[in-house]
Amino acid sequence: MSSPGVDGDPKPPCLPRNGLVKLPGQPNGLGAASITKGTPAARNRPCQPLPPPTLPPPSLAAPLPRAALAGGLCPTAGIPLGGPPSAPAPGPPVERPPLATDEKILNGLFWYFSACEKCVLAQVCKAWRRVLYQPKFWAGLTPVLHAKELYNVLPGGEKEFVNLQGFAARGFEGFCLVGVSDLDICEFIDNYALSKKGVKAMSLKRSTITDAGLEVMLEQMQGVVRLELSGCNDFTEAGLWSSLSARITSLSVSDCINVADDAIAAISQLLPNLAELSLQAYHVTDTALAYFTARQGHSTHTLRLLSCWEITNHGVVNVVHSLPNLTALSLSGCSKVTDDGVELVAENLRKLRSLDLSWCPRITDMALEYVACDLHRLEELVLDRCVRITDTGLSYLSTMSSLRSLYLRWCCQVQDFGLKHLLAMRSLRLLSLAGCPLLTTTGLSGLVQLQELEELELTNCPGATPELFKYFSQHLPRCLVIE
Repeated sequence: MSSPGVDGDPKPPCLPRNGLVKLPGQPNGLGAASITKGTPAARNRPCQPLPPPTLPPPSLAAPLPRAALAGGLCPTAGIPLGGPPSAPAPGPPVERPPLATDEKILNGLFWYFSACEKCVLAQVCKAWRRVLYQPKFWAGLTPVLHAKELYNVLPGGEKEFVNLQGFAARGFEGFCLVGVSDLDICEFIDNYALSKKGVKAMSLKRSTITDAGLEVMLEQMQGVVRLELSGCNDFTEAGLWSSLSARITSLSVSDCINVADDAIAAISQLLPNLAELSLQAYHVTDTALAYFTARQGHSTHTLRLLSCWEITNHGVVNVVHSLPNLTALSLSGCSKVTDDGVELVAENLRKLRSLDLSWCPRITDMALEYVACDLHRLEELVLDRCVRITDTGLSYLSTMSSLRSLYLRWCCQVQDFGLKHLLAMRSLRLLSLAGCPLLTTTGLSGLVQLQELEELELTNCPGATPELFKYFSQHLPRCLVIE
């Protein structure tokens, strides 16, 4: 359509041209002006009506599918037969929180930060703290609290126990207390809201806890099922007899000078449900390892005897007969154990998945032959500082199809020829050759054939040169190489 002009001649509708709009003449005298979008005149001018769209004749319109006609659409314009739909009534605008405080976004974002970074981020604002203090962000972490951090010094010089509500809000199930006394432990129990039932694991390190303090702690903290005592020299074996509870399933005792055979007797008699025992005691003898009961023979799956210098092959005999269902065994630092002891392990503990023979200087290649022949489920083998292991021993290990982790740190007789045997072990995911002095760059370069390797440790290895690390980065891109 066209609108009549001043002289009665028809005028064409407004047409855009180079960003300008040519407006038809108006009685106010502005009809001949060219106005760009955004100028004051354009903002003050009333809107010009556009001509209605020209519809094709019904005979030329493309037929619509039956579903459209059944849905009540006009066959010419696709408009509902009842007329165009009415616009919904405008409602109040939806207020969305800023991205920096949107809890849905923050709940996904905070998973990408480490525990230390989360501690810092929780101090940014209350909104971030509220999100970060959810227990899901702290699962599996253990706070370490030193004795001096448990108290605030008041202006008058008195001490006040710190507020532990932030720990309670995050739902920590385990704590490590360092350098504490009996009184400190009692204060912790009284001031931590979850201490009675919510704490499942307690670790005391370099502390002066006595028999009385240990008894009070385990009596008050009824939820504790995992207990660690390290460097605590003030409790005695009598304290273990009076405090240990049958609910404990995991116990670790190390560097406690009063622990000897009678402590093992208390453990075996009072902990029928013990699943994991880690013991580092210089005065435990072979006799103590015969104290384990038949109940523990079924429940105990992990035994770690660390630097138990008095343990011999006779002690190993007691272990394999008392605990036949072990899946993880460590004899690390048991320097009197020989190849015969390893043979007993291999013949009787067929369920083993992890075996640690590190720092056993009497172990030779013969022990590795026993391991390779009988322990078909073994996934982890630690041979650190086994100085008598040679390339022959590695040839025995090369037949183990289930082995995933192999540690050969400071095995000073291993050479390039032994590494060639390892190249057939396609199941290996972790290999440590740290401190092996006879390995050359040429021998190490062959490890690129282990394409499934995920971690390779070459610390203090003379044959590991910068050129070799560059070569590994190109040919083992998915492997973490520790220099």
